[in-house]
Amino acid sequence: MQCELCGRDCDCKPAAIDGVKMMLCPKCMRHGQSINIPAKPFIGVKKPILDRIKKPKVKDVYKNMEKELVSNWNELIKRAREKKGLSREELGFKIGERTVTISKIENGDLRPSDKMVEKLERELEITLVEKVTDISTITTGSHSRGYTIGDFIKK
Repeated sequence: MQCELCGRDCDCKPAAIDGVKMMLCPKCMRHGQSINIPAKPFIGVKKPILDRIKKPKVKDVYKNMEKELVSNWNELIKRAREKKGLSREELGFKIGERTVTISKIENGDLRPSDKMVEKLERELEITLVEKVTDISTITTGSHSRGYTIGDFIKK
């Protein structure tokens, strides 16, 4: 090891010069005060750093998707609101949303969140979600995995 003061290769010892901890050779030790560093107790073999890092849990967001928004949701909302005789402002006030938001939803410019869908269904007494059914693909001739993009282009 090299002395941090003069650079000489030697058996350096820890010392402090003006409050700065350094590794000094015996000759440079006269400029500082010796420091006793307690030895660290042996605990055992540490795991590699990558094993100690907590990995985030991966959530499958598609796992519990049993329902989806109906295709004509914006028209259903508008018709139900008009049938109840509510203005966009009144509906927005009742469900705690801005009038602009209601307008964008009715125009189809903004898809309502799941929470908002629940509020709209409750207030307007309509159903905006439907149960998802599995869609099976029909295999054609040599294709064993179903349709490809090329199959759709050919038709």
